[in-house]
Parts: sequence; C-alpha cells; structure tokens
Amino acid sequence: MNLIVAVDQNWAIGSKGDLLVRIPADHKMFRQETTGKVVVLGRKTMDTFPGGQPLKNRTNIVLSKNPAYSVRGAETVHSVDELLEMLKAFDTKDVYVIGGSSVYEQLLPYCDTAHVTRIDHAYEADAWFPNLDQDPEWEITADSDEQYYFDLTYHFLKYERKK
Repeated sequence: MNLIVAVDQNWAIGSKGDLLVRIPADHKMFRQETTGKVVVLGRKTMDTFPGGQPLKNRTNIVLSKNPAYSVRGAETVHSVDELLEMLKAFDTKDVYVIGGSSVYEQLLPYCDTAHVTRIDHAYEADAWFPNLDQDPEWEITADSDEQYYFDLTYHFLKYERKK
C-alpha cells in the first residue's frame, strides 16, 4: 500500500482542519498518482473536499468510527480490519492512504511506499505525520530537484520501507 502526504519541515500536515498550504504542482502530482486508483481517507479529510464529495475518477474508501456515517459515491468502513478485508479486492500498488493524521497513523504499518512532498517551511499546525527520517524502517529512494512556489521551496520524496 502507498501513502501520499505533504509535510512541512516539522512533519506537520494540517491546521484547523485544512492543509498547511496549497501548492498547484503538489496537487497535480497527487492527481497523477491517484487518478484511477483507490484512495483511503478519514471522514474529516472527506469534509475538506469541495462539497464534502468524493474525489472523481477514484474509488474512495472512508474510514470512520461513526457507524451512521456514509457519503454518496464512497464506500465507508468502520475499522482497520474491515478496511483490510475490503482492500483484498484491489492490487495493493493501487491503494493510496491520503489522510488525515489518525488514518495515516493507523495505516502506516501496512504501507511500504510513501510519496512525501517536503516543504521547507515551518507552519503553525495541529496535525502531524510520523517523521519517517527518524524511523529506521524507512529510507528515501527518490528525491526530485528543488521545486519552487513563490517563496517556498519543496521536494518530492519517495520513501520505501526497507526490506
């Protein structure tokens, strides 16, 4: 399984229920990676999408503890076990965990590839992603050239779990 995330220099991912910053090239990379694939996300992340609606041209699976939660156009599961059972129908290479922080934490042990947009800035934040640089199980296997968006610099990194 894959995950895809944008983090700042402190591995922060969000503030007050939203992204830290919107970088068009990051969104383009996200679309290229996930279109036609399966995305796994939490309810709060779904709520941040336009109209609270699933992403187009993807199979959206929402992990929510609320047994009454459902959204048209997406599958809903209520536990990691239920999610893993549903994912058996898909090639794990086509599954992308897309947030938020609690979903990342729950599913990181099942992922072997992480697509990380690393932003060279520290934001005020209230949601974080585990620091893969400090995790001996993970290593960077690809690093883009430095990218620029106005005064921000960032890199597209690929981390893979060591075999």
